[in-house]
Amino acid sequence: MSAHCQLTGARPGFGNAISHSHRRTSRRFDPNIQRKRYWLPSEGRHVRLTLSARAIRTVDSIGVEAAVARIRARGGKV
Repeated sequence: MSAHCQLTGARPGFGNAISHSHRRTSRRFDPNIQRKRYWLPSEGRHVRLTLSARAIRTVDSIGVEAAVARIRARGGKV
């Protein structure tokens, strides 16, 4: 599963892990990605979306129809 959100486009950030001796090594900050299944009434089917935890809250507030419309407007496939 790729670490990016279909709705918000959140992707991993990159930076350094700094040890006690202050040596820097590369690290990744991954978004909290979940796979969630929603019922899409307009199409009469379920859709499985790969969303960040923040995007799941967005879907709860705007609704699944509006969220799928946003994903499709970004060029994503649902």
